[in-house]
Amino acid sequence: MRSHYCGQLNETLVDQTVTVCGWVHRRRDHGGVIFLDMRDRDGIAQFVVDPDTADAFAHADRARSEYVLRITGRVRLRPEGTQNANMPTGMIEVLAKDVEVLNAAITPPFMLDEHGKVGEEVRLKYRYIDLRRPDMIEKLRLRSRISHNVRAYLEGQGFLDIETPVLTRATPEGARDYLVPSRTHAGSFFALPQSPQLFKQLLMVAGFDRYYQIAKCFRDEDLRADRQPEFTQIDIEASFVDENDIMGIAETMIRQLFQEVLSAELPEFPRMTWQEAMNRFGSDKPDLRIPLELTDVDDLMQQVDFKVFSGPASANDGRVAALKVPGGAKLSRKEIDEYTKFVGIYGAKGLAWIKVNERAKGLEGLQSPIVKFMENIVEELLDRVGAEDGDIIFFGADKARIVNEAIGALRVKLGADLELYTQEWAPLWVVDFPMFETDDSGRLSPLHHPFTAPSCTPEELKADPAKALSRAYDMVLNGTELGGGSIRIHDQAMQSTVFDILGIGEEEAQEKFGFLLDALQYGAPPHGGLAFGLDRLVMLMVGAKTIREVIAFPKTQSAACLMTNAPGEVSPEQLKDLHIRLRQKVKAETAAE
Repeated sequence: MRSHYCGQLNETLVDQTVTVCGWVHRRRDHGGVIFLDMRDRDGIAQFVVDPDTADAFAHADRARSEYVLRITGRVRLRPEGTQNANMPTGMIEVLAKDVEVLNAAITPPFMLDEHGKVGEEVRLKYRYIDLRRPDMIEKLRLRSRISHNVRAYLEGQGFLDIETPVLTRATPEGARDYLVPSRTHAGSFFALPQSPQLFKQLLMVAGFDRYYQIAKCFRDEDLRADRQPEFTQIDIEASFVDENDIMGIAETMIRQLFQEVLSAELPEFPRMTWQEAMNRFGSDKPDLRIPLELTDVDDLMQQVDFKVFSGPASANDGRVAALKVPGGAKLSRKEIDEYTKFVGIYGAKGLAWIKVNERAKGLEGLQSPIVKFMENIVEELLDRVGAEDGDIIFFGADKARIVNEAIGALRVKLGADLELYTQEWAPLWVVDFPMFETDDSGRLSPLHHPFTAPSCTPEELKADPAKALSRAYDMVLNGTELGGGSIRIHDQAMQSTVFDILGIGEEEAQEKFGFLLDALQYGAPPHGGLAFGLDRLVMLMVGAKTIREVIAFPKTQSAACLMTNAPGEVSPEQLKDLHIRLRQKVKAETAAE
């Protein structure tokens, strides 16, 4: 139906006849001559309709915003003074000789140029309108390029694209499963996969030593800006590899991706242990663009007569950390109070601080409500953090987990508020994660998942599981975890040891993971892999604030689709087929009886 897209029209087509199809972006009537700005996925072009072409003019005269038109006409240069060098099509226009209305449109809920004036709920309800915006088109176009580039790279490295099941069984992988009731097996449920983890390991056992998949994954968890109930994962697994092999493959892929899609050269990927990341930045995904670091001052605070500091400094699970902000003494008391409220979100009971106005004056040159409690160690404290005139020092004192989360988040917020970024892209690898983490009840749980291989023998793991490290690795970019993976457990003895430590008995292990445990007995090779969050990757590369901006049809933060009104109720007949009765209905029937 067309010869060109709107965005393809330029000076090389002058005096040629073209046919385009698209939507009316804007209509203007200038003294009897109608100007139509037509839009499609490639761009916008200007069309001129003269009264001399009566039929075309009549159709153009009744066209309104978002009408779907087909226009044929001759390309010509715009008159001098009306050209727009900022538009790819701004040097030309098309003199229409035929205009066909393919479909009319009612007034849209918002004009595309005014999308910022409406709430996100309206945009998501009418997502098909929102997706017409040029910036949304460009985001999804870039997403497509990223997927294509990833596939091309992995295929070139000998990886096979293999699909894994979407209907599987529920297995504990760290989040709630989405369950699907079975009609043919009354009382039984499928689960949607949180990841293809078990199946890709089985593919390694089967001998497909290089697998990849751009897979849909599902997790029924609380949502944030970078989470959705269904998300897309670039899943990679390989056999006869170690950590360096997988990390090398992944790093090369990401470097090539940024070069080809953004023309960006990523800097060196430093490697940092999990413990170092937590000590220096309070986070296992530190943003290295921000030149602020946490400094441990536990030993100094043990010497002060101030229980707010000395208590956590002396506790086994406590930490006192200082965060020096160069030039931060200019912060007002109101701003400091706002930061105090901010760290409270992470469980911090307060935010102590010292302003260094004139260090040479000793205590008189310091401004703080806490200096009086630490006169005996203040000089050593200032030396340790490298304080200079004009700096402010913030302190976190509590359980180590709370300090890390609160002061680590404060570091990131200060970096954004004070525009402290030193570079555009800051990647790194975080390695040597703990094998397990301990909850408030003292119970161990896997930091990643129970199929991650430890970096020790089964005997060493049993002897002191809390201190064991895993063979896991995360790629971090600008404070966002792009992807993570590990070398997997490939022998049954080690897998059984991990299950024992987690309190998963033999019967439970067979029930939930029997098919994997059986497979490990039939010659499983050493293997490992990594998975990237495609949505997060695209979000970073396009500079979006949430992954909802780079997913065609996302859910809200309450896991609902406003456009389709999903999730929704189903008919009693459907529930009966699935052998399900709703509790509310049961209660109502009981009350009626």
